[in-house]
Amino acid sequence: MKKKWMRWLTALLVLLSFLGFSGINHVQAADDSLQKVKDKGVLVMGTSPDYPPYEFLVNDGGKNTTVGIDISIAKQIAKDMGVKLQIKSMDFDSLLVGLQTGKVDMVISAMTPTSERKQSVDFSELYYTAEQSIIVNKADAKLYKDKDSFVGKKIGVQTGSLQADLAKEQMSSSPQLGLAKYTDLVLALKSHKVEGIVAEEPVALAYVQHDPDLALINGKFTLDPSENGQAIGFAKGATTLVAAANKSIDKIKKQGLIKQYMTEAADKMTTNTTDTSMIHYWKYFAKGIGYTLLITAISVVIGVILGTLLALMRLGKNKLLHALAVAYIEFVRGTPLMIQVMFVYFGLGIFLDIPALLAGIIAVALNSGAYVAEIIRSGIESIPVGQTEAARSLGLSQKQTMQSVVFPQALKNIWPALGNEFISLIKESSIVSIIGVTDLIYQLKVVQTATYKGVQPIIVAMVIYFVLTFGLSKILGYFEKRMKHDEATH
Repeated sequence: MKKKWMRWLTALLVLLSFLGFSGINHVQAADDSLQKVKDKGVLVMGTSPDYPPYEFLVNDGGKNTTVGIDISIAKQIAKDMGVKLQIKSMDFDSLLVGLQTGKVDMVISAMTPTSERKQSVDFSELYYTAEQSIIVNKADAKLYKDKDSFVGKKIGVQTGSLQADLAKEQMSSSPQLGLAKYTDLVLALKSHKVEGIVAEEPVALAYVQHDPDLALINGKFTLDPSENGQAIGFAKGATTLVAAANKSIDKIKKQGLIKQYMTEAADKMTTNTTDTSMIHYWKYFAKGIGYTLLITAISVVIGVILGTLLALMRLGKNKLLHALAVAYIEFVRGTPLMIQVMFVYFGLGIFLDIPALLAGIIAVALNSGAYVAEIIRSGIESIPVGQTEAARSLGLSQKQTMQSVVFPQALKNIWPALGNEFISLIKESSIVSIIGVTDLIYQLKVVQTATYKGVQPIIVAMVIYFVLTFGLSKILGYFEKRMKHDEATH
C-alpha cells in the first residue's frame, strides 16, 4: 500500500516499447517466466525496506538484513519453487519500473493491486488485508475519534498511496501533506506540521508501539474489498510465475503462517529498538560514508577527464564536435540528476544489467562532466589571447601551448570553482539512494526506520556531511595557496 510509480517514467517506458525495445515487460505467448527463474536458480525480489512490519532492516552483525512479513512470504515462495531468494532494495518509486525492465522478477512491498496498477502489472491473490488507521500525537488523542474529526486539519499521507486516495476521497475537507517516507511523515506529525497520518493498521501499530508520544485511532474509512489488501506484483503476462506465487499464498493461508510472520517481525522490531543510540548504529553511518566517498572520488576523476574533453571540443574549430559538446552539456544541465540516475539504471538496464552502485557512479560522473566542462572552458577563455600567440611565436605547437602555457594558468583561475564542484558532488551523490545504493542518505533512512527516531539520525548525517565537505575545502584551500606561492616565487 505504497505510492504509485511516477507517470512520466511509465510513459517513457511505453514509448520505448513502441519504438521496438522488446526488453520492456514483454512476455512471449507461451509464457516461460517461471522456467526462466528456475533455470537461473534465483528469484529476484524488489522491495523498499522502510515499511515495518512488512519490510525493514535490522542490524545483523553490522550488516543490513532485510526482514519482515513480506520477506518471509518471499522466502516461502522461493522455497516452493526450489530456488534461492535474492532481495534488491530500492526506493518504492523504482519498484514497478524495476519490474518492467527486468531488474526484478517480482515486487513484494505491501503493494495494493489498484485498478491503475493492474493496467501494467499482473498481481497475485491478496495475501493480507488490513484496516486503515490514523496516527496522532498522544497529547491530542482525545480530540479525534475518526476521519470525520479532522475537518480543516492537515493530514499526512504517503505520496501516491492508497491512503492518499482514501484521504482525498473521504477527507476532502482536510489539506494533505504528501511525503515519500513514513519516517518523514512521523517527523512532520511530531513537529506539528500535520495533525494526523493515514496509515495501514499494522504499520501504524508498529510506530505507536515503539514511540510513547504517538497514539492510534480507527479511521473508519469505507474500503473497496477488491483494492484493500496486499498482493505480489509481476511483469504483465508472467502467468506461470503468478500461478506459482498463488499456490504458495494458498499454502501460507491454510497453514496460518501470516500470524507467525507477524510475530517474527515484531520480535525483530523489538531487537531494533533495544538500543536506539546513534553510537549503536555507527557501522551503518560508516558504511554510508564509505560509499559516498567512493562514488564521489570515482565521479570526480571521470568528471574531470570528461569535462576537459568536452571543453576542448566546444572550444575547437570542428563544428560537429562543437555541436555534440554543446548538446551534451545543455542536455545534462537541463535535466535533474535524479532522473539521470534513474535513466542510467533503468533505461540502460533494458539492454545491460548494470548494478546499482555502478549506475550511480556513471550517472553522477556524467553529470559532473558537463559542469566541469563549463568551468574549464571559462578558465581557458580567461587567458589572454596574447599568451597563446607568444607561445606559438616561440615555436610551441598548439598542443604544447595548451599543456604548458594556457592550461596551467587556467587551472589556477578555476581552482576555487572546481573545488566548489567537488564539494557539491559529495552532497549531490546522495541522490543515488533512490536506486538502493547504500550511501549516507540511504543509511540515514535505515536508522530512522530501525530506531523510530526522526531527528537524531538527521543530525548525525548533517554533522558527517559537514565534516566531509569542510575537510575537503581545507585540502583544496591548501593546494590553492601552494599554487599562489609557486606563482609568486617564479
